[in-house]
Amino acid sequence: MTKIEILQSWYDEVWSKGNLNVIDHLLVPDITANGVLTSIGLTREEFRDLVVAVRGLLQSIDVTLKQTVEQGDWLAALTEINAKRDDNGEPVSISSQVMVRFEGTRLAETHYQFDFFTMFEQLGQLPTDSLPICLTGQRLVWK
Repeated sequence: MTKIEILQSWYDEVWSKGNLNVIDHLLVPDITANGVLTSIGLTREEFRDLVVAVRGLLQSIDVTLKQTVEQGDWLAALTEINAKRDDNGEPVSISSQVMVRFEGTRLAETHYQFDFFTMFEQLGQLPTDSLPICLTGQRLVWK
């Protein structure tokens, strides 16, 4: 399999199908996924928890690799994620970027940029247009 095919398989099996067993097969044991949560990197076990949490919010997840660039052991991909809200079936569309370093056929190092802000807006967890509002200096306050 090519790096692109392996990465697409990662998204198809783990994110779309929820097949958590594939995580051990596709990720090296000591991997840390950087950037998913900005303050910490995720281990393989923590990645399982993230997948379960996201799949609890979204259904019918489909990830498309829109653009890829490969250099040596690295693959960079711009992705488009289309899904449906789990609570009401409304469509959700999110973009992300990932850089992956491979060791053979396994993901050894990852750096993600995922648009959680837009996802949470579309899920109704943040007000619509939260980003432009925040750019004005206003604060989002929960009471």
